[in-house]
Amino acid sequence: MKRSLIIGSLIVSIASGVGLTLAYVYSAANWVQGTLLAVTLAGIGIAIVAWALALRGGETIEERHPFGPGDSIEDDVRVEVSPDAPDRRTFIGLLIAAATSLAVALVAPFRSLDPGPGPDLFHTKWTAGARLVDIDGTPVGSRDLDVGSVVTVFPEGHAGDGQAQALLLRVDPADYSPPKGREDWAPDGHLVYSKICTHAGCPIGLYEAQDQLLLCPCHQSTFKVLEQAQPVFGPAPRPLPQLPIAVAEDGYLIAQSDFLEPVGPGFWNRDR
Repeated sequence: MKRSLIIGSLIVSIASGVGLTLAYVYSAANWVQGTLLAVTLAGIGIAIVAWALALRGGETIEERHPFGPGDSIEDDVRVEVSPDAPDRRTFIGLLIAAATSLAVALVAPFRSLDPGPGPDLFHTKWTAGARLVDIDGTPVGSRDLDVGSVVTVFPEGHAGDGQAQALLLRVDPADYSPPKGREDWAPDGHLVYSKICTHAGCPIGLYEAQDQLLLCPCHQSTFKVLEQAQPVFGPAPRPLPQLPIAVAEDGYLIAQSDFLEPVGPGFWNRDR
């Protein structure tokens, strides 16, 4: 009885371990995978317990040698496994097979891990010549915004992309003095900054046109629009990246390139 129980438990455990791997590969329901995992573990556990009981159920033989003057006591004790249990080689072989099938099943989910982000952390969908569009995919023209207006924009073909979302604002060109190297980034007072806060990645949600400030609703980081979105209040560690834009021949606003620095939380601001 114990022999069949031990061997049967290990065979069931091996089969369920293989089944668990296949269930994962073919995306079986979670309850199926959970049941197979439970059966695999139970089979191994039952076999080990049954084998231990078989050892206890065997016969203990103690050989005592005659004892006389000048002789030492020499006792030989050996434990024999119950005859109703598989031999040690069979048991260990099946146990290793069951453990291997379980290990393979547990390692299989690692294939679902995504590759490292690589350079994607430092690039968005903005490319040279990409038109600025609103959330509906409608291109934005150079005459669509009045001074003091703001609209969320995306690169054409990627409306709604979270990493590429940006704020297009129009300020009075007389109020804006671009820094060296950015003289042509804001045609006719059109400025574009990443909408992702450089503190914790929240979307910038408020534009105070009178004070020319952008505010993040999460932790109240505040950025000064006319000074390259430098943070003037709150925990944001760096300015919002600015997108260089231009006006195409058809009058629509286009990107000159991608952002020239990583967008989002400040901890990405590091050497590439």
